[in-house]
Amino acid sequence: MKIREIYEKLNAISPFELQESWDNSGLQVGSMEDEVERIVLSIDIDEELLEKIEPNTLLITHHPLIFGGIKSFDTATFPSSFIQRMLAKKISAVAMHTNFDITHLNDYVATEVLGFAIEKKDGFVAYMQVERDFDTFAHEVQQAFGLDVLKCVRSHEKIKSVALCTGSGASMLKSVQADLFLTGDIKYHDAMLAKALGISMIDIGHYESERFFAPILKKELKNLGIQAIISQSVNPFSYL
Repeated sequence: MKIREIYEKLNAISPFELQESWDNSGLQVGSMEDEVERIVLSIDIDEELLEKIEPNTLLITHHPLIFGGIKSFDTATFPSSFIQRMLAKKISAVAMHTNFDITHLNDYVATEVLGFAIEKKDGFVAYMQVERDFDTFAHEVQQAFGLDVLKCVRSHEKIKSVALCTGSGASMLKSVQADLFLTGDIKYHDAMLAKALGISMIDIGHYESERFFAPILKKELKNLGIQAIISQSVNPFSYL
């Protein structure tokens, strides 16, 4: 199958035009006219994946390999080093990042992982009513995402409304209208701002909240008669 045929189906599943202006979803490596023999799904492209992947494969990832412009194709540096190896093995790549967040990932995490109905959506933020005390809800979140450590900002003892943004969504904190905001990559100054705004936060991890990308997309592709293989992405962080 040509990449163009697959790309059109991916666009129907999650339109690329929905991506944020700073994003770089879409075809990353290869040509629309390339023929591929198999499809592999992954959150990221890493050394281990490039080592084991077979030639003539289309990689569909959540995170783009190329985010900013490449000023020089220096194969001693990332990401050019990866691209060189991919071209040698005839590996193509398509990224589905913020477009997939807005069409699938937040919805899936809210309803299937956490088990709550979405009351409303505001762009990349999904809102839910939970009616829990903080400790009870925090424990449910920790169990749902399999988090060894739970990093929290406690501004409430009772939680009625929750906002969710998978990945790294703390930049949207000022616009959140909820008791508690669930997102990943919460930094110190995000926590200080949350305290000032009177918003509770729980860090659900970047990898931990987005690791559902491949299973969701595999099911969507199967419904269209396209088989895909999931590559088990590895969290780059370890916790001692």
